[in-house]
Parts: sequence; C-alpha cells; structure tokens
Amino acid sequence: MPDTWDAGAWDAEGLTVGRVSARLGVTVRALHHWDEIGLARPSLRTSAGYRLYTAGDLDRVHRVVVYRELGLGLDRIQAILDDPDADVPGALRAQRAQVDERIERLQRLGAGLDRMIEAHERGPLLTGEQQTAIFGPGWNPDWPAQARRRYGDTPQWLQFAERAAARDPGEWQAVADAVTEFERSLADAMDAGVTPGTPEANHLVERHRELFASYFPLTRQMQVCLGRRFEADPAFAAHYDGIRPGLATWFRHAVDASARAHDIDPDTATWQ
Repeated sequence: MPDTWDAGAWDAEGLTVGRVSARLGVTVRALHHWDEIGLARPSLRTSAGYRLYTAGDLDRVHRVVVYRELGLGLDRIQAILDDPDADVPGALRAQRAQVDERIERLQRLGAGLDRMIEAHERGPLLTGEQQTAIFGPGWNPDWPAQARRRYGDTPQWLQFAERAAARDPGEWQAVADAVTEFERSLADAMDAGVTPGTPEANHLVERHRELFASYFPLTRQMQVCLGRRFEADPAFAAHYDGIRPGLATWFRHAVDASARAHDIDPDTATWQ
C-alpha cells in the first residue's frame, strides 16, 4: 500500500501523469484507464493537452489505490467514492469475509500440496504400523521407500503418488481387501483347473488390470512384464506360491495368453 502523499509539497500547477505514477506507485497505464472509466480523472490540462492532477485529484487516486490493495473491484471502489452515503464499513466487512474464504481455500490447497509432496517422497501416507495392519504381517514398511529409490523418476511412480496423496487408511484397506479377494479368485481358478487363454482366465487377467489401476494405469504390455516378474522375482514368487504352489507361473501363463489374444508377443513385450 502506498505511503500517504505530502500535500505540503504540492505543485500549484498540478502533477503530470508520470509524476503521479512515480509518487503513488501506480502505472501510467492504470491511471489512463481510471481516467477513461471516470474513476479518477485529472481536473486540469496544459495548453498542450497533457493531463494534470490537482491535490483533490491525487487524494482520490490515493483512495483508489488503497481500496484496490484491499481487493475491492473498480466498480465497487467507484460506488464508494461517488456515493456520500455509501456504507464503507459494510463494504470492507464483505471484502474481509471474501479474504477469509480465500485464506481458507489457500490453506486447504497448502495442505493438499503437503500431502502430494509427502506422497511423492514416500508413497502411501501411512505409518509403519498402519501398513502392517492393512497389508498384512508379511508386508515390509520399507518397501515403498525402496520402490521410490528404484522407480521415483518414472511416470508410474508419479501416478501412484497422486493416488496415494488422496487416499486415507480406510481407502487403502479397501484396496488391500480387493487384492486379497482377487488373489483368492486366482487360486480358486487354478485349483479348478482353469486353463490360461480361456474366457474365465482372461476375465481374471482383466480384473487384475482394473485392480492395478488403484496404483497406476497398467497397459497389457506392462502387465506381461509384471507377470514375468511375479514368477522370476523371489519375493513376488514366494508371495503368490505361498497362496498356492505354482500360482505365480499359472498367472504368468494366463497373462501371456491374454496378451497373445490382443496381438501382443509376450516374448518381446516391453514396459510401455
């Protein structure tokens, strides 16, 4: 907000637009605009037609600047300045209420940004105890940090972080329950002798892609790469084979068969 101008230093012949701009910190363009709309017009002109502001003009410009700094629109400012009966305190209270609303919105935005930053840095916004309670005793709370170190610069990690930032413990529990139910369905299908490539097996492959969207979108080629890893990685293989011996290999075959049905060669599929 500009300092109060010194009326005692007034030039009796008036001030030019440039001098008013420098004195009050207002752009010449703004002063011209206010003149055009009748908000703050200079009262005098030189013989050459240049605008000159009187002391009264400068006082009005100063009030415009003050009210604008408080966030009032130009129409509202003009109504206040031109109406001697204007309820100025009421207008300022209304503006204060709007400022309070903006502050509240910005605080919510700040909290959301904090969650997003934290999710990008560490994944699920859960304590170690919460992770174990939700994902089971076999879960290692260090896994998200390990995943970030390995995949933190990939688009999939960014997508995962965006979902993680918006998810509370109850929502994570729902995801974990859905995964458990799905893995039970895989085991039941293998026990029932379902053959990879059949409609029932393909349906399970599609369910896996839909379920994985809780973390990030999974293309069919990416799913093939995951199927390979589920079988080859000791930790993943132990998890699936702990549900049913041979489940990791059965599921990889099911994913590969589904991929072939969509003209994807599992032997050449890449993470894309």
